[in-house]
Amino acid sequence: MLTMEEAMKHSAMRFAAGEIVKGIVIEVRPKEVLVDIGYKSEGVVPANEFDDIKTVKIGDSVDVLIEKLEDKDGMVNLSKEKAEFKQNWDKILTICNEGGTIAGKVKAVVKGGLLVNIGVEAFLPASQIDVATSAKNLAGYVGNTYDFKVVKINQERQNIVLSRRELIEQERMERRAKLLSDMTPGDIRKGTVKNITDFGAFIDLNGIDGLLHITDMSWGRVNHPSDILKVGQDLDVVVLDINKEKERVSLGLKQKLANPWDNIEAKYPIGAKVKGKVVNLVPYGAFVELEPGVEGLVHVTELSWTKRIAKPADILKPDQEVEAVVLGINRDEQKISLGVRQLETNPWDKAMEKYPPGTHVKGKIRNLTSYGAFIELEEGLDGMIHVSDISWTRKINHPSEVLKKGDEVEAVVLEIDKANQRIAVGIKQLGVDPWSAIDQFYKVGDLVTGAVTKLASFGAFIGLRHEIDGLVHISQVSEERVEKIKNVLKVGQEVTARVIKIDKSERRIGLSIKAATYSTEQLKAEQAVLDSLKPGEDLVALQHAFDAADEARGD
Repeated sequence: MLTMEEAMKHSAMRFAAGEIVKGIVIEVRPKEVLVDIGYKSEGVVPANEFDDIKTVKIGDSVDVLIEKLEDKDGMVNLSKEKAEFKQNWDKILTICNEGGTIAGKVKAVVKGGLLVNIGVEAFLPASQIDVATSAKNLAGYVGNTYDFKVVKINQERQNIVLSRRELIEQERMERRAKLLSDMTPGDIRKGTVKNITDFGAFIDLNGIDGLLHITDMSWGRVNHPSDILKVGQDLDVVVLDINKEKERVSLGLKQKLANPWDNIEAKYPIGAKVKGKVVNLVPYGAFVELEPGVEGLVHVTELSWTKRIAKPADILKPDQEVEAVVLGINRDEQKISLGVRQLETNPWDKAMEKYPPGTHVKGKIRNLTSYGAFIELEEGLDGMIHVSDISWTRKINHPSEVLKKGDEVEAVVLEIDKANQRIAVGIKQLGVDPWSAIDQFYKVGDLVTGAVTKLASFGAFIGLRHEIDGLVHISQVSEERVEKIKNVLKVGQEVTARVIKIDKSERRIGLSIKAATYSTEQLKAEQAVLDSLKPGEDLVALQHAFDAADEARGD
């Protein structure tokens, strides 16, 4: 039996601050509960420490921790939560350790995460709640019970840090490993569109993500994955390939349907007429969809037999319905060549029949280039007049010197090149080449009259009959030395000159104004000089020879 001193000592230890004692509820108030712990005064427990104050009744037994004996009001400050925490702490340490798993209920949102009741209060950082969690959505977890992994236990501070994310990731890894071991190419799996990119979509297969590439979405053209898929959409996909080491799965959607190219030759034989819709225009051609998954290319050169089409967009529009002819099929490369011009007769097939060489034609000048002019024979069919076929006698540097766009001209067909789709025509061939009968028109020694057509530093060109020009060298203008031709002759001026040289091979006539008044003896002397010239020597050399002859005679 305890002595009075021992009893007082035991009582003092029992009611020391920090001790847990049993008490009886003697009164329930809105903000506090009065508890009799056998001390000389009642103790007070905050009402919010009870899970549901409405269920607390007078006479209930409750374990409480003494926080302070006799406050200023003479009351004992008690805590039910701290008593539970102290009772549970050792218990928690015996049932879990760092790395272990424990269940708990989310109690409240706190700075940086959540407060979880696992028998004691533990902290769950926001980054460890889930694989992807926004700090704005933390309130949605309050009141829910989950399993947690114990990340860290600090016994000195008596706090525990939890992670739910690690359990989720571990569960996913286990699920991925099982899925990869169970999955084989050719399987059809259910999935949900998780994310969409420019090159494809990632599909959640309930534990592992697979890539559905844009090229495996449809046998037809897909401009962007978002055209046929949306995030959150459920769909069945075909497993195409599995890389277990990298945990990558390639998926297909179009593979659930038959490949339209399997029987392509029978469906679209070469030479068959087909209809389709223009789905894409590029500089080199137009892609025409014949059916979903099957497109043919109409090359720009296959749009017209005769029209010069710079780019398909000049005559075609997206979504336009067109007819075409199948020109070729490459099943392995999934390519079909189409032609639009083959729907009509090739005008070049009849060109030789309609425009044989020697045919006289008429047409308007459609275009001028540095080397010639194009005359329109009929719509889409041109003839080309080379600059050398405009005149027998005139040296024409550019066709614009005698022709202009829109002129109505007559010409003669010279040649037809069907392979290169060219028709050569000429204007000068409408008449006879005057040089073929030059001996009938002019002889050395003849006096001729003509107008100055052009001045040059070395002389003047004189326009004669039959559209032939003769050249008067500056030394042949006058007996006196001429420094500048423009000082003595003007364009349009009428002059009389004597023919002193005719060169058929070079198609040139040499004239002399000063020789127009020569006597017969003087002409013979000049002719002797001319006869000494070698064939092919140009008129400039001729005039130098005349100068030498003049000096020799002392003229």
